[in-house]
Amino acid sequence: MSNTQNTIILVARVLLSFIFIYSGYGKLTDPAGTAGMITGAGLPAATALAYLAGLFELVTGLAVLVGFQTKIVGWALALFCIFTGVVFHSGTVAVEGWPDAALGWINALNGIMLMKNFTLAGAYILLATFGPGLYSVDARRGALPVAA
Repeated sequence: MSNTQNTIILVARVLLSFIFIYSGYGKLTDPAGTAGMITGAGLPAATALAYLAGLFELVTGLAVLVGFQTKIVGWALALFCIFTGVVFHSGTVAVEGWPDAALGWINALNGIMLMKNFTLAGAYILLATFGPGLYSVDARRGALPVAA
C-alpha cells in the first residue's frame, strides 16, 4: 500500500474516531440525556447504561484514532451502531404536547440518524476488514490483516 493510501486511511480513522470520542466524553460528563433515551426505550438501569455506553464510545473511539485492536474495535463499533440504530432510531417519536409539524421534523431527523448509524457500521466493517493502515499501533505491533 502506498504512503498516500496509508495517509488517507489515517485521515479516515481520525474522522471515524471523532464521533465516538466526542459522544463518549459527553455521556460521561452529562449522562442525563442518554439515560432519558435509554429509559424511553424501556431498558433498565438507564444511568449505568449511559455511563457504560460513554466509556465504550470513548475507549473505542480512541482505539480507532490510534489504530489499536482495529479488527475487534471495528466489529464492536459496527454492531454497536446497528444495535443503537435499531433500538433508538427505528421508530416514530411522539412527544406529548409538541405540534405535529415539530414531530414530523423530529421523525425525519430520527430516520436520518438510523441511516447514519447503518452507514457508520459499514465504515467500521471496512476498517475491521482492511485494517488501520501503516500509521497505526497495530502496524507497529505487526498485527495488520494479511492482504489477499
